[in-house]
Amino acid sequence: VQLQASGGGLVQAGGSLRLSCVASGPSYNMGWFRQPPGKEREYVAVISWNGGRMLSTDVVKGRFTISRDKDKNTVYLDMTNLRPEDTAVYQCAATGGGRRPLTATIDDYDYWGPGTQVTVSS
Repeated sequence: VQLQASGGGLVQAGGSLRLSCVASGPSYNMGWFRQPPGKEREYVAVISWNGGRMLSTDVVKGRFTISRDKDKNTVYLDMTNLRPEDTAVYQCAATGGGRRPLTATIDDYDYWGPGTQVTVSS
């Protein structure tokens, strides 16, 4: 399964962006992770295979929303009220091999996209 993300870019603080990620094949749980400059990769938001359950890290709650379109094999991340500290390379990820409990653990995800840069200026 290959993942291709799009939608990143440069935006001013307080602005919005929508990230999209298309999977080339069957995927189950999907999610967004990010790696800020000079820091470790961290989880942002994940969504279960049927869209029925979602998790997001506290720093994005109320600002970012994850959703998916199963028919299109696509997951979205709607980001609003962006802050400079949201600057990072955002990667989408997916699990394979059937339905599993939804987790935010990086190692639980089997497939990774190449990432898209999001830069928020102050």
